Amino acid sequence: MTDSSQLRFANKVALITGSGRGIGRAIALRLAREGADVVVNFFRNRAPAEQTVQEIQGLGRRAVLVKADIGDEKDLARLFEETNAAFGGLDFLINNAASGYNRPVMEQRIKGWDWTMNINARAALFAAQYAAPMMQQRGGGVIVNLSSIGAARVLPDYVVVGASKAALEAITRYLAVELAPMNIVVNAVSAGVVDTEALQHFEGMKHWADQRLGFARQRTPAARLVSVEDVAAAVAFLCSPDAAMIRGQVLLVDGGFTLGF
Repeated sequence: MTDSSQLRFANKVALITGSGRGIGRAIALRLAREGADVVVNFFRNRAPAEQTVQEIQGLGRRAVLVKADIGDEKDLARLFEETNAAFGGLDFLINNAASGYNRPVMEQRIKGWDWTMNINARAALFAAQYAAPMMQQRGGGVIVNLSSIGAARVLPDYVVVGASKAALEAITRYLAVELAPMNIVVNAVSAGVVDTEALQHFEGMKHWADQRLGFARQRTPAARLVSVEDVAAAVAFLCSPDAAMIRGQVLLVDGGFTLGF
């Protein structure tokens, strides 16, 4: 086992929302491999989240599992209460959990708008309110929000999710400025085309993925799609001291895919 004193995130505590599978799981495992103890959050799918916890513990790190709907105010508060109870503080908050109603503009409904905005944008703002005092007590911390290329570019049936991610990027900038006096660094990572299980849960995006993933590979200068590990590596960099002077930025990880747009 690697000497923990040589790991850059040794003795750090990370909370990653929606970390049972997909990109969130990859981030949780990456930070754990570099020494962090981890709070794994899920809402609907317990089994993969439990597996993630087991893998983190297998790396010699501490990990706790918290079921919480981050779109619900009481659940969000409880998530941070349980984090504090388990670890006595927080160093890294990764706002990864996302949801949304993928439908054309003319088929969107108020319920879908509220649901998507609450989970993808509102939760990040109020999660930061809970996280900031916990980080300040430990001398500072890092918040990384997971965005999407749909925040700035039009994707099929993506209007509400795209709007929520655009709001998340704006929130990132405001948090970066207002939390700086607490020595809290805030940035976002925007991933390009990532072939994850989440795509299959949205009919519009599934169709788009089936039709376009091959095309995306061909038009990406890096000659492959972005992997969940690529996204996790970017998040880990933004959590490191090397990124201390990067504030309020959206780091695009797309292998050059959007350069031709």
